[in-house]
Amino acid sequence: MEESKDVPKDFIKLKSEKLSVDEVSELVVSPYCGAVSLFIGTTRNNFEGKKVIHLEYEAYTSMAETEIQKICTDIRQKWPSVKHIAVHHRLGVVPVTEASVIIAVSSPHRAESLEAVMYCINTLKASVPIWKKEIYEDEYSWKENKECFWANSEK
Repeated sequence: MEESKDVPKDFIKLKSEKLSVDEVSELVVSPYCGAVSLFIGTTRNNFEGKKVIHLEYEAYTSMAETEIQKICTDIRQKWPSVKHIAVHHRLGVVPVTEASVIIAVSSPHRAESLEAVMYCINTLKASVPIWKKEIYEDEYSWKENKECFWANSEK
């Protein structure tokens, strides 16, 4: 296989169905890369002593996809050796232990893919219009990401 046929690709998806780690990781595998790094964000069962029943995500979908694409472009500028990037985010109800977001990055060596994955999740939380509601036993709370620039600018 010629490397020119394995053109770098970005796979961005926002969906209400359960996310698959296998599906996302398979998207980024390349014979030219020795590293695939993954981040899987899951729903935990507690927050500050409250029992979390599930999470609910909403998004301004077209803008979220555009912002994620910008993150992918930034990654390619910062880490030119990165081959493929996949970012899948779940919308709607996400039960405890299930994935809300899966990010996968392939590169020839591990350092670039690990750094790119961390950059991707931190930047996504800071700039992409996806909102999270935590549902507890007897109440709920809309959560803002501490990294979110528009929430912090109003304080």
